[in-house]
Amino acid sequence: MRATVAVLVALLLVLPALPVRAADDAKGPAERKKIVFLAGKASHGFGAHDHLAGCNLLANKLKEAKPAYETAVVKDGWPTDEKVFDGTDAIVIYCDGGANHPALPHADVLDKLSSKGTGIGCIHYAVEVPPERGGPHWLKWIGGYFEINWSVNPHWVATFDALPTHAVTSGVKPFSTNDEWYYNMRFREGMKGVTPILTAVPPDSTRQGKDDAHGGNPTVRAAIGKNQKEHVLWVSENENGSRGFGTTGGHVHWNWAHDQWRKTVLNSIVWIAKGEVPTNGIESKTPTVEEMLANHDEKVPADFNREEMAKRIAEMNKPK
Repeated sequence: MRATVAVLVALLLVLPALPVRAADDAKGPAERKKIVFLAGKASHGFGAHDHLAGCNLLANKLKEAKPAYETAVVKDGWPTDEKVFDGTDAIVIYCDGGANHPALPHADVLDKLSSKGTGIGCIHYAVEVPPERGGPHWLKWIGGYFEINWSVNPHWVATFDALPTHAVTSGVKPFSTNDEWYYNMRFREGMKGVTPILTAVPPDSTRQGKDDAHGGNPTVRAAIGKNQKEHVLWVSENENGSRGFGTTGGHVHWNWAHDQWRKTVLNSIVWIAKGEVPTNGIESKTPTVEEMLANHDEKVPADFNREEMAKRIAEMNKPK
């Protein structure tokens, strides 16, 4: 009898620990994804088109929120060893575009990866490709692109005061930023599979450019006085099962310190990788000035005012 009681007591001492183990097992391992960032070469001078600094910042902030994620940042637009793409869930391209877009010569590689489910995202100039050579691929992978003599690239303050219900807008609050927000993008016919995420009304002053490959055309001018909305960040669900996103913002490096803008892009990256976007979105701390100055491919000017930049970052993140 004493032996039986001793066994029961021993079991009772052990049992309280069991639910904890069961809960851990039910939760499962941390979500694991691999994200590869393709950072273009130096361009436009310090503080603009800072592809390498921007990609590193986004990669670091993604790791801050998702420690189990693997990230890789590739310099100069394309890897010397394409094995970096092995097992990748998403590729984010941030580079100069047009006819010299570094991804164009490797469209077949990206297409094979997309066909296997790899998500593709393009930031700022990376959304521009020649309509004949790159347009069909960009439509297939991300749902839209900048088409010369159709799209335009003015600088303006875009206010995003109405956000759609979508995983990519999780936790994002209405905001505004001054950037080179391209618009009048070339989207898939009927916007098939494309969901606009950031939409704003450009001022008519941005529609008045004369005919030019990037600055103006009759279609853009025809919308003067109509308060026509334009989509500057969108996501796509593709026929092959992959996902994509494109955004026209990203000219101004310092805007990555804007918590709402950064969160929207981080949410987009996780979404195209088919990862879990939390209810509050991908949370990351506001970057410090030193974080914003890290990994630049051009020297920080000797007269750069760190105190003024700190004030600028604090101001852009003040509750509205």
